[in-house]
Amino acid sequence: MLSILDVERIRADFPILSRKVRNGKRLIYFDNAATTQKPRQVIDAIYNYYMNYNANIHRAVHQLSEEATDAYEGSRAKVARFIDAKSDEIIFVRNATEAINLVAYAWGRANIKAGDTIVVSEMEHHSNVVPWQMLAKEKGARLHYIRIDYGDVTAADDDEKEGGGEGEGYRDGSLILDDLYHAISHVDVKLVAISHMSNVLGNINPVKEIVEICKDKDIRVLVDGAQSAPHMPIDMKDIGCDFFAFSAHKMLGPTGVGVLYAKREILDAMDPFIGGGDMIREVHKYDAVWNDLPWKFEAGTPNIADVIGFGAAIDYLDAIGMENVRAYEHELTEYMLSRLMEVKGLRLYGSREADRRGAVFSFNLADIHPHDLATILDEDGIAIRSGHHCAQPLMERLGVAATSRASLYIYNTREEIDRFIDSLERARLIFKVGG
Repeated sequence: MLSILDVERIRADFPILSRKVRNGKRLIYFDNAATTQKPRQVIDAIYNYYMNYNANIHRAVHQLSEEATDAYEGSRAKVARFIDAKSDEIIFVRNATEAINLVAYAWGRANIKAGDTIVVSEMEHHSNVVPWQMLAKEKGARLHYIRIDYGDVTAADDDEKEGGGEGEGYRDGSLILDDLYHAISHVDVKLVAISHMSNVLGNINPVKEIVEICKDKDIRVLVDGAQSAPHMPIDMKDIGCDFFAFSAHKMLGPTGVGVLYAKREILDAMDPFIGGGDMIREVHKYDAVWNDLPWKFEAGTPNIADVIGFGAAIDYLDAIGMENVRAYEHELTEYMLSRLMEVKGLRLYGSREADRRGAVFSFNLADIHPHDLATILDEDGIAIRSGHHCAQPLMERLGVAATSRASLYIYNTREEIDRFIDSLERARLIFKVGG
């Protein structure tokens, strides 16, 4: 099949992909949901800043500072265009986790009171659970969970079909939206915080529908976009949510940079999260006047170099086109699903339909512990994730302590998937499992 992307040309931009790892094997990097690799263009942008115009921003009129400020604010404008928002609605933070915590502190502590309800789902990353647990305990509010529709496939069913076939009545972990309808009809819900794409199941959630459900009730919606922004077109005007959080490092950018999008009217009403330099307009002995948006929420010297590097990552993805990114990953997802279904004794979690999911595949192979399986794959040069993936409530719902997880991106190939499947078969033979 002719790929929609020139993958070999893309791969040439990533120096690390030519590396040999365990036993002299060429690296196959299947841990992209944790962090992605970086192209030369991003590395060079960071190097260029430190080599040629390293200076603090917003504070001086000398040439280096002006160049650094222009590059930093240029990255903000790129991010805004990337998600169809306004530049003053883009707040730079360290990661999606900090973005969500910013909302919990600066918006939540002013708007959540005793008796209120915060709605999350069973599939959330800890970063979209723990801040709301803390806020609920502090304010006397409560958490309500949207359940996932999962179950009705027994171990015996799995044994009868290769790849843990779907079986009659199979449920793929989709959100039970009736739980949301019930909550907003019976309790005072102030916020719904939901992931756009599960970092475990790969399922893509109907966030636009959730926003529509909440709109008439004046309920704010926060979307955790850490797994969606790198992999599909994102449009804030279309989704309509109040808050959207994502991280640079999961979309070819450096670590240490995240983004909080929030509607301007909400940011205007929020007090700052951190006080200090640059987030003020005036400071007197006993009071201060806050700076304009977005700098009101960016106290102190920011991560200038990596924000500039993030701008280069946005340029790279824009040049490919996010529609093309999604289309290529859809191809890989269909192929990966078909190959995984061939592996005896493998139980895959999440949807089997490529249209309804991203290229994140969590699974267990018979009774092999995920850490043991990851070690076998590592011997073959294949990097995957094993563990609870910062989603222990979801693991409890699935009835497992951990899973193995393979996650793909634009530089991965069908040939790598074939090597991955071969390695799974090797593990199956070593542990004598799966028939």
